[in-house]
Formats: sequence, C-alpha cells, structure tokens
Amino acid sequence: MTAADGAGVALDDLPDGLLVLDATGCITAVNAAAEQLLGRTRTDLVGTDVRRALPLQDTSGRRWWDATNPFAATAGPGPADTTAGAPAAGHPERMLLLPGGSELLVTARYVRLETGALHRVVVALRGTEERQRAESDAASLIATVAHELRSPLTSVKQFTATLLRRWDKFSDAQKRLMLSTVEADADRVTRLVGDLLDVSRVDAGRLQVHRRPFDLATLVREHVERLVLAGYDDDRFELVVADGLPELWADPDRMAQVVTNLVENAVRHGAGTVSLAIVHVPGPDGTDGDVVLTVDDAGEGISEENRPYVFSKFWHGGQRSGTGLGLYVVRGLLEAHGGGIEVSRSSAGGARFRVRLPAGEPAAD
Repeated sequence: MTAADGAGVALDDLPDGLLVLDATGCITAVNAAAEQLLGRTRTDLVGTDVRRALPLQDTSGRRWWDATNPFAATAGPGPADTTAGAPAAGHPERMLLLPGGSELLVTARYVRLETGALHRVVVALRGTEERQRAESDAASLIATVAHELRSPLTSVKQFTATLLRRWDKFSDAQKRLMLSTVEADADRVTRLVGDLLDVSRVDAGRLQVHRRPFDLATLVREHVERLVLAGYDDDRFELVVADGLPELWADPDRMAQVVTNLVENAVRHGAGTVSLAIVHVPGPDGTDGDVVLTVDDAGEGISEENRPYVFSKFWHGGQRSGTGLGLYVVRGLLEAHGGGIEVSRSSAGGARFRVRLPAGEPAAD
C-alpha cells in the first residue's frame, strides 16, 4: 500500500464527509462519506472546481463560495472567521443548501503558508440528522417541562382562586390543607426549575459547590423525618449510621438535592422498606477514604442492561412521570464534589444507589 493509499483509507474511515481543495479551488481528495452525502463518486468530483461541483447557497440565497472568498489572495469580506489583521482561517459549521434544497452542515479550514498565501482548503460535510435529533431532544424537553409545570401550577391556581372567593366558607383545618398543597406544588416547581438550571451548568462544566464541614447523617435523618410528617409510615424507613464517621466536607444545599432525589425516588418508584446506611470506607495506606451512603428499596429494581443509562439525561426507565433529569443532576453534583454514584441490585431485589464522597478536608486549590 502506498502512502497515498494509506491516506485514502484514513479519510474513508472518518464518519464525516471530507473534501480537500487546492489553492485554486480544485478538488484533490474526497472520502466515502462525502460521496454518500453528495450522491456523487470521487471520480466525478476530483479535479473539478468546487464552486461548480458544490454550488452551495445559504438560506438567504447567497452563493457561498463567493461570500466566503477563500481563494482570493487575501481574505475578503464575508462570514469567514478572522482574527483582526490576519487572513481568514476558515469558518465554523453552518447549514447550507445544495440545488434542490438538500441541507448540509459545512465547516471549512483554510491552511495557509507562512506568507499567508492559501495552500489548501479542507471542507467537512455532515448531514442534518444530528441537528434534527438535537432539535427533537429540545422539543421533547420543552414538552416534558411544560407537562411537569402544568400540573402543580394548575393546582396552585385552583386552590388560591377557591380560597380568595370562598375564604369564609372553609374551616381553619381546610385552609391549612389547601395552603399546604399550594406550598408543596410551589416547591415542586422550584425543584424543576433548579434541575433545569443545574443541567445547563453540568453540561457547561460550570457547576460550583461550596464545601464546609457537614453532617450527612443529620441531613438524611431530617429528610426521613419530613417524609414521615408528610404522611409516610415511620416503619417505611430504616436508617443505620456507623460509629466514628470521619469529617466530611461538602455543600449542604447540594447534598440535600442528592438525598432528596434518591430517597424520594426510592419511595415513589420502589416498594417495601427504604433502607439507608452510612459507613466509612478507609482508603489505602491509611488515607481518609470515602463516606458511603447506600439507598436500597424493595421494588422491581433496574435491570442490568439498563443500569449504564440510569444517569443519562432524559432517562425514564419506563416511568412516564418526571423529566428524567434528576439522576443526571445527582451524578453531576457528586462528581463536582470529587465523588460518584453507582447503581446495582439491593438485597431485597430492588434498586441500590451507592453514593461515594471523599472524607476529610479537601486539599487547598
């Protein structure tokens, strides 16, 4: 195999379409993905001027090669990416049209000599399926969020409207019940909005935590007590806390999100007793190791083949309720603390979530 053959094989291995052009705009190389996207063979394309072979237009009808002008002696005006005073280096991905209306996502890179003169142009082509999937995911999220918001907001509106119109008709106990429902629904909306904001921060790598000495056992115990006060049976929960737990530094508000999500998931989607345990797992060579929280339920559990997807965005696991964002946020919060989370099968047959947090004071940045 020649060096040229080897380069051809490498180009054909790329998932995106690729065209290589010389300094005059003549196509010198085409890979298999580009052939498929363009519906033409490399025999037809190689040696042809790209402006004739690929007459791209943007959605406003501009001829794209005239607008970008990569083959001019110096970069002309247009949407090419430039640094002030420097020749254009190319342009980022844009949606362009072929004759007949076919859409392509096109990226160009201008390779220049030390003098600034154009040496070659590398053009990457992609179909619009990925963009359409992203748009579909966004539409699905909007629909899901609208559905999740509609229910509590409808409840809030109905109860407040009823109280305003008929305040004197209700007893204090009835008013307290309706206002408690309004408060719970407002909390639900607040959590949903918080999850959406946290998803954007996780995706952008901007999720921040503010660590301070923190008692995980107290947080878990207080959350269980709130659930009992809300009407769950006391014997639905079992909490075991090991003696001699080391100091734990974490963001209390963020850890409250983690505990709330995991315990309420176990109550809502599980069955039987929700067992919680907090233990210390020492590290090797006498290091602090981890504080580990385990949340078990006795429900149907999560099948082994689905476990790798549990912490993915929008995963529901057959459950129609919820946005599918909670566990994605939980994983992001724990990873921001330097910890992690795993899912497996509990001894009672349900789901087991195992949260790991580094013990001891974090090292100074």
